[in-house]
Amino acid sequence: MRARRLEKLGLKTAQSIIFCLPRDYERPAPPKRIDQLRDREPASLIGTVTDRDITSRTPGKSVFAALVENETGAVRILFFNQAYRMEQILVDQKVMISGTPKLNAMRMEFVHPQVTVFDSDEDIPTPRMLALYPLTEGLRQKDLRFLVAETLDAVSDQLTEVMPEPLRHSAAVRLGEAGIETPTVLPNIQTTLRELHQPSSESSMQFARVRLVFQELLVMQLALAMRRRRLTSALKSPPLPTTALIDARILHRFPFELTGDQIKAIKEVSRDMSCQFPMNRLLQGDVGSGKTVVAMYAMMLAVANGHQAVMMAPTEVLARQHYHTLKKVLAESRVRIGLLCGSISKAERSRTIDAAHHGEIDILVGTQALLYGDIRMKKLGLCVIDEQHKFGVNQRVALRSGGVDPHYLVMSATPIPRSMAMTLFGDVELSTLREKPPSRAPVHTYLAHDGWKDRWWSFVIERLKEGRQVFVVAPRVVASSTEVESEPLGKSHEEESLENEDVSSVETIFKELSSTTLSEYRIALLHGRMPAEEKQATMQAFADGEIDVLVSTTVIEVGIDVPNATVMTIFGAQRFGLAQLHQLRGRISRGTHAGHLCVFTDGDLPPAENERLKLLEKTDDGFELAEADFRLRGPGDMLGRKQSGMPPLRIADPLRDIDILTVARTMAQEMIDEDPDLEAAEMSELKSQVIRRYGKRLDLGDVA
Repeated sequence: MRARRLEKLGLKTAQSIIFCLPRDYERPAPPKRIDQLRDREPASLIGTVTDRDITSRTPGKSVFAALVENETGAVRILFFNQAYRMEQILVDQKVMISGTPKLNAMRMEFVHPQVTVFDSDEDIPTPRMLALYPLTEGLRQKDLRFLVAETLDAVSDQLTEVMPEPLRHSAAVRLGEAGIETPTVLPNIQTTLRELHQPSSESSMQFARVRLVFQELLVMQLALAMRRRRLTSALKSPPLPTTALIDARILHRFPFELTGDQIKAIKEVSRDMSCQFPMNRLLQGDVGSGKTVVAMYAMMLAVANGHQAVMMAPTEVLARQHYHTLKKVLAESRVRIGLLCGSISKAERSRTIDAAHHGEIDILVGTQALLYGDIRMKKLGLCVIDEQHKFGVNQRVALRSGGVDPHYLVMSATPIPRSMAMTLFGDVELSTLREKPPSRAPVHTYLAHDGWKDRWWSFVIERLKEGRQVFVVAPRVVASSTEVESEPLGKSHEEESLENEDVSSVETIFKELSSTTLSEYRIALLHGRMPAEEKQATMQAFADGEIDVLVSTTVIEVGIDVPNATVMTIFGAQRFGLAQLHQLRGRISRGTHAGHLCVFTDGDLPPAENERLKLLEKTDDGFELAEADFRLRGPGDMLGRKQSGMPPLRIADPLRDIDILTVARTMAQEMIDEDPDLEAAEMSELKSQVIRRYGKRLDLGDVA
């Protein structure tokens, strides 16, 4: 029976038991004078048992009571249905009790306190911290503490140390320089586990935690550093260098001045592409920061060096948008651009594939259609992937199969916290765009309640009369739907409780607005269940100014760039993740007119009481929002197997432990630079742990 209960917690072996780390600790309060005790305030005290008794009120029901006194007063301790206490707690014994006292008939009582008995000649011990473990039905903290202690005693001598003493010393020095308190040498594994499970002091427990966190992050960073190293030696790509003439010719194509961040990112990309091993760079930037300009520069650089480039987007609308932008920028040039997406005819697809194969297309833009069929580029030098989080690792890898490995540039409009970038994308070089082009106007965000609706629609109509266009966004297609069209991120408990309630739907809102409030304007409906051709036509009509109001689901999150659209209304906003809301807001920050976003929620919780929505209103800095989203959601979802392809971390928290992570990353790179395959004898156990934990994932993870 106990084995089955333990199995529910994943405790099947001695190793799993000793690495079942405490989720927290019970910290007994320091000893107090009895006359200083306060009702329901945790405390400890030391005294002598002066009296005791046990009574039975009914068969099987007993109450053990004892009086504990010292020079500052007396208290009573009570235990219900624990008759064995008569054998443990005796008159004239010196005891320490810890618990939460309650005032009863003018006397303080401790019910079921922790009791430590010791000889009067002994030094009075400090109350010990007690580990708190995750539990399941039928298991008590006491049971797990005993099991862990018993197992640790049995196998402690057999534990293998993967971090030799010189490494633990170096780590302690580097961590200390980073402002992290450590001993002179990080504790060995035996001491580490003993102090985590049975802490002798708060500081000793913290030192043990730092050691294990550092080890876990070091192992991860070593794996990523080994993969980065392998990319520079095992994979070969065509060097695509830039020159002053090429740079000038490309920059001349852009009819605007680049931001400082764009210039810096272009230099980083150019440096990578000049090497004979694959560039593997993630270009992240806030909405509207100009990532596409950097990607276009990279593609033109590849073409200038006699190679082809591929650009893959998550939606056909976005692919067509990139295609038309490239056609416009490269008008009257000799660069040949092709488009490959799901809606084109079989004959056109065949012609495009054939042209790419014979080198008659220089830049091929497409969707996932690029991944299927026999698509062979004659001289592929660069792959650009837009909105990298929309594609799985295997899909990205398909683009680089066969022949010489192309350079890779992947883009994300969802800013990634630094701590996450060093774990989820730890083997990728990172370029960041924070500046926005000076021509971009600000977006004003309002958290509204239902009483605002009339005023808000009046404001929307005023903007429409000025010639502006409007987005209206809802989470569901139809009111009876049980799922949002695009899975929201980071739902809170109160949001989950609303799952079964009827919420705003685009069909309901479309009917209401088109028949009443906005009946005088051209209004259209857009959602993911519509045929691809109809979606494309609707988006194009909106982009061309033939539609005034677009009522849509999150299908507009990426892939629609309409500078004249400056107003957005979002219903059911609590059902979207913070990053997703910021992406939606980015649709109305594309031009020179100020944008206006009004946010409504479903259910009883108004927007102003939603933590994420308050953050959305407070700042339009995508990087600040990304950090906040990471804090609210925690690292589990973001670093788990589902999203990252990496095993979840056992004890480290990249957000909380960012300073340790930074040290681990630096040391890992230095270790691999000095010993690329960790061949040194003293590193054999550490290398084995790296391979056991991350070895199977090294083959696919080199592509973002």
